[in-house]
Amino acid sequence: MVSADNTVTAIDRISIQVALSGYSFKVSYRDGSACVSGWQSADRIFTTPEFQRRYDEVDVSLFTPKVSLFPTHFFSARDARRLLSDVVPVSDGDAVETVPVPEFGAVMVYSNSIGESLSKVISDSVLRTDGYRSMVYPEQYFMLKALTAIGEYNKIVASYADGRLYLAIAQGKTLLLCNSFEAQDFTTAEYFIFRSLKKLQLNPEMSSVFFRTPLTESQEMSLYRYFTSVEHI
Repeated sequence: MVSADNTVTAIDRISIQVALSGYSFKVSYRDGSACVSGWQSADRIFTTPEFQRRYDEVDVSLFTPKVSLFPTHFFSARDARRLLSDVVPVSDGDAVETVPVPEFGAVMVYSNSIGESLSKVISDSVLRTDGYRSMVYPEQYFMLKALTAIGEYNKIVASYADGRLYLAIAQGKTLLLCNSFEAQDFTTAEYFIFRSLKKLQLNPEMSSVFFRTPLTESQEMSLYRYFTSVEHI
């Protein structure tokens, strides 16, 4: 796999992103080659050739807006549900889970209860080489992991699915933003990206933007008008 910092990882890895509208995936092979899909409809899951084999690493992310990040020293596991419900709507039947993000001294509190079952089906079907299934984590979790692999000082990672922009921004080792915004079209998503950069006093003309979700040609060209480069990771 060629990562954001252009290093090669000698493993076979698949990264699958699941939204209410379908899924996309990226496969990175140990020889450095890669395969990237566009958005796929849910009815293609059992005929996707890349899902018929096992991988050294399997990442499954879900586009859930029910996510918040808390500093480790302020976090208490027994308060996880209350903390999340203070930030986003959480129903009584929603499962609330946590995952540490030590790279930024934080804990992510989230709920994958958004009325879908595709992520579990994929997680149960696409197994690691050791035979185990991988956990389903929020898309934002993998975005934060991606920030640490980017070699540039200004780090901007974005994903867009189901009318919502997911955005994570860091400078050096300092996390500046991890949030999501309702954006019914890509033009609105771009607006939130630029508004966030302006608020943080970052110049897009001196930065690259890294997208984890597929981009159409017109979306990519629109971003190129403002950023030094547009990368897909």
